[in-house]
Amino acid sequence: MTARGYDRLTGLDNSFLVYEDASPSTAMHVASTQIHEGAPLRCADGSLDIDRIEEYVLSRLDRIPRYRQRLAHTPLERHPVWVDDPSFNIRYHVRHTRLPRPGDERQLKRLVGRIFSQRLDREKPLWELWFVEGLTEDRVAVVSKVHHCMVDGVSGSELIATLLTSEPHEKPGPVARWSPREMPSRVQLGLDEVSRVLNAPREVGSQLSRLWRDENDARHQAAERMQAVRSLLGDVSTATPVPFNQPVGPHRRIDWLPMRFEEIREVRRVTDASVNDVVLATAAGAFARFLSYDRGLRLEDIHFQVMAPVSVRTPDESGSLGNRVSAWTVELPLAEPDPRVRLEMICRQTRHLKESKSALGAAMLTQVTEWTGSALLSLGARLMSSSTPFNTVITNVPGPKGPLYLLESRLLEIEPHVPIMGTLGIGVALFSYDDVLSWGFTADWDLVPDLHALVTATETAFEELRHAVLNR
Repeated sequence: MTARGYDRLTGLDNSFLVYEDASPSTAMHVASTQIHEGAPLRCADGSLDIDRIEEYVLSRLDRIPRYRQRLAHTPLERHPVWVDDPSFNIRYHVRHTRLPRPGDERQLKRLVGRIFSQRLDREKPLWELWFVEGLTEDRVAVVSKVHHCMVDGVSGSELIATLLTSEPHEKPGPVARWSPREMPSRVQLGLDEVSRVLNAPREVGSQLSRLWRDENDARHQAAERMQAVRSLLGDVSTATPVPFNQPVGPHRRIDWLPMRFEEIREVRRVTDASVNDVVLATAAGAFARFLSYDRGLRLEDIHFQVMAPVSVRTPDESGSLGNRVSAWTVELPLAEPDPRVRLEMICRQTRHLKESKSALGAAMLTQVTEWTGSALLSLGARLMSSSTPFNTVITNVPGPKGPLYLLESRLLEIEPHVPIMGTLGIGVALFSYDDVLSWGFTADWDLVPDLHALVTATETAFEELRHAVLNR
């Protein structure tokens, strides 16, 4: 929070609001379904102790001030800024519902899909926590929704670790007194906005001056970054649209698949591939099976590309909210029948992307929006809605390695959910926790009625890869 009482959203953070505004069918929040032990969260009569849960959440909010802030806009550019919400009420954000009997996983996924489909209210702080009773085996689900303009995957992982604790606690901690800062006036926002525009040339000149003063470092970095941009633009190609690459509607299907991390490590040790390489190779096998067996497409005719977000968050930015993410575009070799060869082809691509610093190039292009405003973002959002630069998104976020607790309730598993937009009818997110890597699948309700077929195809593709690698 600045001394002026507000924070300006970065161009990248603002992009998620612009993309959401571009289509009434798009909801740009990230989410997760956390499964907890139920008994420690109940009252003596067996009901969920929602008052104690609300007090617990309140006791953690001093660690994440953004959770008490909402959006406002500058008067000239209409650029969004964060301001304290004087009417903040924890009971609006912590919600309580229940599954009908028998409370199985299929019913939970249906409910999560409905919750995930609903947009967050822009007039309130952009987050919700839904506590879901009625799950079998005396478990409680917590559906967390946070707008993407607040967090990327890595800061979202840190956010989970902030809301939860590494040790069980019987009672909530003390709730710190909170006084909202005074809302900035339109005049103040307007003057700051004019000052920023007038100072923009001087800021560019200052950066150029620093560039010339430090020839050995800054000039080398500048050349490296420009080469990264050239390499990125040279690698851009158009994906072949597949049946789920059509304009998405407002309703979502949700599914997930947990995997033991040790089995993925076995593949890594034998092949010297990264976890992300194994994930992408598994996805190649899964989409190949899904598109050829279930939809009868010729894989040789498909140029299938995925956008793989890459964190560019530096160590000193750990713990801060906002987005510090760039992206790779990776082609999945669907037509290659041998799982080992698929993995080798993926490894070659990711090595090239690392060497060409493709993620750095994408980050440089993203930074341009700091000076071009929302116009360029709006154009990009319209292009995303009418074309298919890639077929899907696959994002892999490392999470906490040890167990976490909500009061005395242990977090048993966590399933990630990624937003979809434009013509991307399927999105895949992965999140690791306590030696389990969970695959989370989001799809348009009407475009992909058989989403679970992709889940089973993913399970089969990994077993084929693992068997091929360990038994060569």
